[in-house]
Amino acid sequence: MAARTEALVGDRDAELIARAAAGDRDAFDVLIRPRLDRLFRMAVVITRSEADARDATQDACVLAWRELPRLRDRAKFDPWLSQIVVNAARGLVRKTSRVRLRELSVEADRESDSPRLEPSVTSDTEGFADADAIQRAFNRLDGTTRALLALHYVEQRPLAEIARATGSPVGTVKWRLSNARRALERALEAERR
Repeated sequence: MAARTEALVGDRDAELIARAAAGDRDAFDVLIRPRLDRLFRMAVVITRSEADARDATQDACVLAWRELPRLRDRAKFDPWLSQIVVNAARGLVRKTSRVRLRELSVEADRESDSPRLEPSVTSDTEGFADADAIQRAFNRLDGTTRALLALHYVEQRPLAEIARATGSPVGTVKWRLSNARRALERALEAERR
């Protein structure tokens, strides 16, 4: 397992990390640039929006730049950076959800005086293929569940790496991943009805 950890960061990256941690912006740019596409894809999976994913990725990169000198184990740079992106994307989803709740309009139900919440934008759910149903089911999941599924299945991160990044035992990550898969299956069943 120690060989796997050391393999996470090559000699060139280790040098770039050290220089960036010392304040070298060019080194940070060289270090982060090849990782941006992967980070952005992960953020898109979590936020379900390219615009939000760009914001989350940018916020994560700024935070990584600021916090890099505090990174204790520089061999774990990539899992650390991935976790920052996951947290930034989840935070943006929470913030966006609160804003969207405010966008709901309250209208009186014509048949009764009880208030009814109606979204300001409706979506057409007819005629989507299975891929669309899966995407919609995935979108029904909370940000934490989407993040876990994205880390393991999209980013293909091993359970041990996810456990280290989240500070959870591997057994807990397995349990959460199992629950996340079941939640996705239930959401997919609901979408297909």
